[in-house]
Amino acid sequence: MVRSCGRGIPGGAYVGALFLLIHSVTVRGAALKQEVALDSGSTVLNHSMSLLQRMETLLALGNSSDVTLKVQTINTDEVKVIQAHSLVLSLQSDVFEEMLLGRNGSALFLRETADCAAVFDKFVRYLYCGDISVRLDQAISMHKLASKYHVWALQQGLTQYMTQHLSSDSPMGHVIGWYNYALQIGDVVLRDSCLQYLSWNLSSVLQSGEWGSISEDLLLSLLQRSDLILQSELELYDALEAWISQNKPVTSTIERALRAVRYGMIPPQHLFRLQKQSPLLQKHYESIRDLLYLAFQFHSASPIQLAKYFDVNCSIFTPRNYLSTSWGSPWLLNNPTRDDRSFSFQTQLGPSGHDSSKRVTWNALFSPRWLPLSARSTYTEMGAMQPTRTDAGRPRIIVTPATSSPDFAGVSFQKTVIVMARQQGKVVVRHVYNFHQSTEEAGDFLVDADLQRRVSEYLIDSSLYLHVVIKPLYHTLIVSKK
Repeated sequence: MVRSCGRGIPGGAYVGALFLLIHSVTVRGAALKQEVALDSGSTVLNHSMSLLQRMETLLALGNSSDVTLKVQTINTDEVKVIQAHSLVLSLQSDVFEEMLLGRNGSALFLRETADCAAVFDKFVRYLYCGDISVRLDQAISMHKLASKYHVWALQQGLTQYMTQHLSSDSPMGHVIGWYNYALQIGDVVLRDSCLQYLSWNLSSVLQSGEWGSISEDLLLSLLQRSDLILQSELELYDALEAWISQNKPVTSTIERALRAVRYGMIPPQHLFRLQKQSPLLQKHYESIRDLLYLAFQFHSASPIQLAKYFDVNCSIFTPRNYLSTSWGSPWLLNNPTRDDRSFSFQTQLGPSGHDSSKRVTWNALFSPRWLPLSARSTYTEMGAMQPTRTDAGRPRIIVTPATSSPDFAGVSFQKTVIVMARQQGKVVVRHVYNFHQSTEEAGDFLVDADLQRRVSEYLIDSSLYLHVVIKPLYHTLIVSKK
């Protein structure tokens, strides 16, 4: 009596299939793996590629097939027929193993959605060969099949593929679709990766055809974030107006979205223009009248006076990561490992119109090899900071105001350093580092980057592309009694 080595696989089927696999590899006289111990030496002959080729041929020709997969596309009469081998299916998927145990006859009937049915033959090929070619538009379908049939290695590989190809070009975009799918299946890693990509590269997303397909929930979620990277708040308002015009959501959604715009970050001359020229704002003016009134107060009064009576820590007074010149400056470092660099730039003291003519000068210092704070020389006799360099150090960046001013009262500055990189041929945000006014540098800046390698993922054509953003934050000084 022959006993099955696989769970629930009939002995005859198991032996026959196993003999077929072994025979397909050895028929031309090549052993899959041979170890010969002679004295103190050994030899390994690896013919695994030959095995994979024969497995692929086995699937293509259907030799000695003992199961027929009949894959019907749901709501159609279309049926795809694949000749397969129960041993291979059972070894790769416990779901297939259970289905094969309960089948009647030699056929296994499967029902799949149109997108999954279209790639089912590629999925089965993976079970035989362990490799697969995937396009952006096939990733979700393949991920569905891998999840449904418990092929966990393929599922994890597809999640990694998707997180690494968020910046790839596709005709209608794919990141928002991947985000919605990740949210549906509860894939936190993929969901957060998509959300981070959308937040950090929002300007390019706003200009793409993908923006119009964003869901209401995702739109409202993005509007609440302070880490959005874009040119200005006005750019976000214009994109929101275009989205509403295209999708025509219910009034409650429109009003929630409009109230998430940070009108205090829009210069008053542009607010006046929106009041007169924006059909959307005119139609829903009453729902945001209080926010516009507060924004105009913010722009006309001293922030110190405003802070006595209003909570200036709320979102309408909190900047996002704006790339316009009023808020920071790009910084290109050619051959960044060569030596220390420094540069100066100016920003507006604050977003308030009252501060629009006031400027703060900032000094930025970059070193490719710098000791920790505790081991660093501090100041020279002239008062200038003198770094202590060492080959054992790591990249550091310091951003400090060049001067101090009484105008700084009630204002603190969050400093953000954006690192750009090229992925799939497109320049995108690779990393974002935040540090507060009380801290002169980002302690984890480029901690994992290998800038010595010319092909480092942090470099573009051997150069480091940075953008330094200064975010002024006002603080409530006096809480008025009610």
